Amino acid sequence: MQKLLITGGKKLSGEVVISGSKNASLPIIISSLLFDDPVQFENVPKVKDIYTLINLIKVLGREVEFDENKEILKISKKNKDKYFAPYSIMKTMRAGVLVLAPLLAKFGKAKVSLPGGCSIGARPVNLHLDALKKLGAKINVKNGYIDASAPKGLLGANIKFSSISVGATESIIIAAVLAKGTTKISNAAIEPEVIDLIKFLNKCGADIKYNSKRKIIIKGVNFLYPIKHKIIPDRIEAGTYAIAALITNGKLLIKNVNNDHLQNIFSVLKKIGANIKTFKDSFVIFRKHQLKPFKIITKPYPGFPTDMQAQFMALATQIKGLSVINEEIFENRFLHVSELMRMGADIEIKKQKATIKGIKNLNGAEVMATDLRASVSLVLAALSAKGITTINRIYHLDRGYSKLEKKLNLCGANIRRVND
Repeated sequence: MQKLLITGGKKLSGEVVISGSKNASLPIIISSLLFDDPVQFENVPKVKDIYTLINLIKVLGREVEFDENKEILKISKKNKDKYFAPYSIMKTMRAGVLVLAPLLAKFGKAKVSLPGGCSIGARPVNLHLDALKKLGAKINVKNGYIDASAPKGLLGANIKFSSISVGATESIIIAAVLAKGTTKISNAAIEPEVIDLIKFLNKCGADIKYNSKRKIIIKGVNFLYPIKHKIIPDRIEAGTYAIAALITNGKLLIKNVNNDHLQNIFSVLKKIGANIKTFKDSFVIFRKHQLKPFKIITKPYPGFPTDMQAQFMALATQIKGLSVINEEIFENRFLHVSELMRMGADIEIKKQKATIKGIKNLNGAEVMATDLRASVSLVLAALSAKGITTINRIYHLDRGYSKLEKKLNLCGANIRRVND
């Protein structure tokens, strides 16, 4: 098992090129199971979740070519389709449950393992399953597997989610594209990653309309045309490097971004005193003065993203005064707090509310990553800490960040990856 050794206190300076969005890539790649002809994706990030998904797509009978240098992924159909997604692959990637939707839509049957992934609270699969049932699927969950069939094919229906779920919204979009009739989704997620999936499918001949009131209307079509599609930049990666610049009192040019997708992050950063200059597909971030404490509440997009909560908490440890974070998306997403406290952070937790008292310095310590965003919050904390920090279980980090230590080291950080 590998770990990172980070020597803190280095002011970052330079430029970082942001990779394609992991969270946009996964559902779009999974939707390729709907196609009979080859499809090609550009700007695909080289992260562990993508490689896990590639293995899953292969198991389901597809041929996959991934040009890592050009970040181009090509998926072609083999002669024999398969409908079984095993636990051995699904155990490390929650998004894998999305394959249920295209398998049901295209072939009328599927057997998919219940998913794994980060331990950050309940992300119930029942939202997916209940909605698929409304489309006509018969579903039986037994021995850790979802056994599903649609003997008469999927049929359009009206679906209103009891809570906003990105994964469930993506699942029903994929399922309904080839369904007979019209599907109307209410209380849908409208994250940029969901919209990228819709734009991709529409370019392929789908008929999907959406609005800012969380309504999506899908008119089923008979087939989809294959195209080339470029994945949107990763807004969470961009936000993470923005925090890296501020927490080290450095200055970074962050390239290959969509600034529109970052407005909910920028608005908080500007309020606390960050200086941000935006350009067509990049931005520069630094600070001139001491940053101000803040209060944030995580909300579904366009609210403040839960995937940036841990990074802002690391930053709050270095801001004089009291900052408050209310986590309203996941009930178990403060697992990084105890690790930050090992480095000297002063944080108090009451249910879903964290109060962070800024201190002068964090100190290097041995810590353990508990999930993807928690792991990167520890990296950020280590960049500003005195001494050396050892971060264990970094396989979480590799699930969602491409070449993180290389990108940071090119900007002046001191990070080494070593084996136990």
